Amino acid sequence: MANRVQVPSRNSALIAMIADEDTITGFLLAGVGNVDLRRKTNYLIVDSKTTVKQIEDTFKEFTTREDIAIVLISQYVANMIRFLVDSYNKPVPAILEIPSKDHPYDPTHDSVLSRVKYLFSAESVASERR
Repeated sequence: MANRVQVPSRNSALIAMIADEDTITGFLLAGVGNVDLRRKTNYLIVDSKTTVKQIEDTFKEFTTREDIAIVLISQYVANMIRFLVDSYNKPVPAILEIPSKDHPYDPTHDSVLSRVKYLFSAESVASERR
């Protein structure tokens, strides 16, 4: 209990997004968007001109910001930086892979789902030994 991570609650934590334009637009219309005083946004629109380096840098920025609690990333974008997504192991911000309009969701590529599957398989093996 002593190692619990505290989410900033002063102004409430943000949801960050890295996805295609349609997905970002939907979340912005729902009120998830934010622009701070330094003109930094909590989203990155990925299109054909977006480089992998830009996606990597944005992912690293979002996962180190103190005001972000969740990072939503389209699964096809996460596949571009899979090594970063898979190596991320902090509880806050949580990384959630979501489907996009043009790219269906594939549960075999989801890093969170694969970790959960691994935990349950390890628990079932341990319970069978008892």
